[in-house]
Amino acid sequence: MAAGEEERQAAEPEPEAVVEPEAVEEQPRSFKDLGVTDVLCEACDQLGWKMPTKIQVEAIPVALQGRDIIGLAETGSGKTGAFALPILQALLETPQRLFALVLTPTRELAFQISEQFEALGSSIGVHSTVIVGGIDTMSQSLALAKKPHVIIATPGRLVDHLENTKGFNLRALKFLVMDEADRILNMDFETEVDKILKVIPRDRKTFLFSATMTKKVQKLQRAALKNPVKCAVSSKYQTVEKLQQYYIFIPSKFKDSYLVYILNELAGNSFMIFCSTCNNTQRTALLLRNLGFTAIPLHGQMSQNKRLGSLNKFKAKARSILLATDVASRGLDIPHVDVVINFDIPTHSKDYIHRVGRTARAGRSGKSITFVTQYDVELFQRIEHLIGKKLPAFPMQEEEVMMLTERVAEAQRFARMELREQGEKKRSRNDNDDDDTEEAIGVRNKVAGGKKKKRKA
Repeated sequence: MAAGEEERQAAEPEPEAVVEPEAVEEQPRSFKDLGVTDVLCEACDQLGWKMPTKIQVEAIPVALQGRDIIGLAETGSGKTGAFALPILQALLETPQRLFALVLTPTRELAFQISEQFEALGSSIGVHSTVIVGGIDTMSQSLALAKKPHVIIATPGRLVDHLENTKGFNLRALKFLVMDEADRILNMDFETEVDKILKVIPRDRKTFLFSATMTKKVQKLQRAALKNPVKCAVSSKYQTVEKLQQYYIFIPSKFKDSYLVYILNELAGNSFMIFCSTCNNTQRTALLLRNLGFTAIPLHGQMSQNKRLGSLNKFKAKARSILLATDVASRGLDIPHVDVVINFDIPTHSKDYIHRVGRTARAGRSGKSITFVTQYDVELFQRIEHLIGKKLPAFPMQEEEVMMLTERVAEAQRFARMELREQGEKKRSRNDNDDDDTEEAIGVRNKVAGGKKKKRKA
């Protein structure tokens, strides 16, 4: 399939210019050298951005010349700064409300981009609004009525406002950014994106950022961009150099015990654990809490407030373990993730790169451990093939893992009971706010008579 994709890509017309990674070393090395105005250079300094990243070195000068851009860059490469700085600089030159629209695939990423716009633009009075699902439409309509400079939105909810919110339109828009474009299209937002492209001015600047150049992204590029410049900082799929990647081969029935063993072995680190379903995320979080770990879930069936709450507790280091589905695997910049665990192996190999990209960000080191059961061997081989390296096995003491099985089995039983109780509560109240495991731990206390289990240090 990969060969076929290469042939298709070869047949596509290339964007006008390609900035090769090798040329980057010769480029200017400060934001001022790139043409960024003084007030924004100061804002970068306050954020601790000393030097521009590769994608920023390539994209910012071209964007400041008023060109459309296709940015291909791996996760954690500073893409937000690459489009936020040129937009803010253009806004300084011609101040205007409803100036820029940023489309993102997930709600969390939208809030994160908004934070960066607010931080970079705080000294020049920039207002941004986040328009995503899971939040009251009326308050969003009021925010839009105030005409912010920048709107950061997920496609579905934005279309909803364009169709139903009186007086709201984007006819004056000057900039459109599609961040994680491959993910937006993979999540079947194509219809929404088409609707948005129809109601915004053709005479605008468009930045399209994507980690991978898929066929859908190429189609979108032809429809939405004019004579773009391609800025690519990594032509092949790759993971960060400072990331130590391991796998462990285990029987699937002992997965939970191995997870607890690794959390004990690497105690003191912060962990992001990826599960394939919302249900398994919730179950594993309950299991770990029953064993005394500070674990917190983040998945699509939680209300938006709960999701942000989980994320903020983890960011503030109030919790050391975040369990997530792939909704959280891309774009989220949580600086202190030390270890990523692929508890369930990703079915799409490219998702592996985005998951492990949550650690070893911005020059720091990190570890990733992928659980491979007897059913996952083929998926694991595909991942190794994609990243072009054979991963070493994580050193384990099997007998120590087996000593944990009894305690883990008991915790599994409580977790199942708690999940059932949560499901019943949800059905009776039809309430979506019972997702946080911390508030739904009634069963354990009833059954175990308040018996506390503390993790071994």
